[in-house]
Amino acid sequence: MAFRDEGEAELEAPPPRQGPPARRVTWRKLTFLPAFLAALLLATWLWFQQARLDTISANALSHGEVSKCLWQHVQLTAISTFFVLVIAIPLGILLTRGAFRRATPVVMALANTGQATPAIGLLALLVIWLGVGERAALIGIIAYAILPVLSNTVAGLKANDPTLLEAARGIGMSPLGVLRRVELPLAVPLILAGVRTALVLNVGTATLATFGGGGGLGVLITTGITNQRMPVLVLGSVLTVALALLVDWLASLAEVLLRPRGLEVGR
Repeated sequence: MAFRDEGEAELEAPPPRQGPPARRVTWRKLTFLPAFLAALLLATWLWFQQARLDTISANALSHGEVSKCLWQHVQLTAISTFFVLVIAIPLGILLTRGAFRRATPVVMALANTGQATPAIGLLALLVIWLGVGERAALIGIIAYAILPVLSNTVAGLKANDPTLLEAARGIGMSPLGVLRRVELPLAVPLILAGVRTALVLNVGTATLATFGGGGGLGVLITTGITNQRMPVLVLGSVLTVALALLVDWLASLAEVLLRPRGLEVGR
């Protein structure tokens, strides 16, 4: 009769069960970028305290103009992102269904054309067509940012393992059930990455809305450039950069928190 020593028994013991991996929202991810943005805005404010503003600069920054431009910029970004999601995600789902797959190259080429066209040129064409105003600016921003979400939605759905989809159908799921409970959850990481890219693009492109009468922080930037007033230019640029970084940080948190738990991999 063979005996095993304690060392062998320990080696053959089954590993302890582990719980689900924790979501990777570390304290550094939560605090580093907000602390940096706070320091950047504080440094800008301190610089403004000692800067000498002439009449033109003072008029450009008075009467709530800064908060007005910032709020317009946030509105342009939020509204354009909403319409990008409403258009791109359903369209990406449609392009992976049945006969509509044949239209994928054409639709992707059109979406790519929207982003390949210089943003200022696209906005100028829209202003000629629609006239000056927020509508032309919003359509230009949407056209410029639709490609990342659309392409990532299509890629995420096409990358799903066919055996998993076949197994879902085999247990009696309807096509809509397979899409809602299997395909979309598996594609969520790629879709969220596309949304994050689109958000940052929208913040940057919204600065050009001023050329179409859409307002935003681009008003401060163009005023600073045309009048050669450095304080106005610096303030508009710093606020735009800070807003882009803040939006990217929030989107990165959403990527982690909205990712299905079954797709998380522990380290």
